[in-house]
Amino acid sequence: MKSSILSKRLLSGILLLIFVLSAQAAIVAFKFTDPAKEARFQKFGNELRCLVCQNESLADSNAELALDLRRVLYKMIENNATDKQIISFMVNRYGDFILYKPPVEPTTWLLWFGPFVLVILGLIILFRVIRNTRKQADAELTAEEQKQLDSLLKNEKEEPRV
Repeated sequence: MKSSILSKRLLSGILLLIFVLSAQAAIVAFKFTDPAKEARFQKFGNELRCLVCQNESLADSNAELALDLRRVLYKMIENNATDKQIISFMVNRYGDFILYKPPVEPTTWLLWFGPFVLVILGLIILFRVIRNTRKQADAELTAEEQKQLDSLLKNEKEEPRV
């Protein structure tokens, strides 16, 4: 009985140790000699998207690709690459999708202006439907339609409902 409890505790301890070590492996600290370079690294880490996670920045992601991209970013900053060179490298290699704020150009117009166009189209359709509904509600019955309505109402009053 005691050996069973002891082996369960040992197994739990080993699993906990593996979990803690694997979590620590994902955290890589980059050492900068210049605080300005570290600030640039942080800025780009938050402005560039993880291509695996898609809704996380490079700084927030634990994906292997994000770790590789952070290493590349670190090397480029340490080698005094300009902001333009870093962005150009990332976009040439991974496309505009890597940027949280892609440039406004013909290939991204749908991304930038599509939601506004859809809202405007929705409002136009809504106003037309409302206007047509009001016109139909305000329309008067012709003499023949009025006769049909009166006869239907008269028949309904004469026939009791069951």
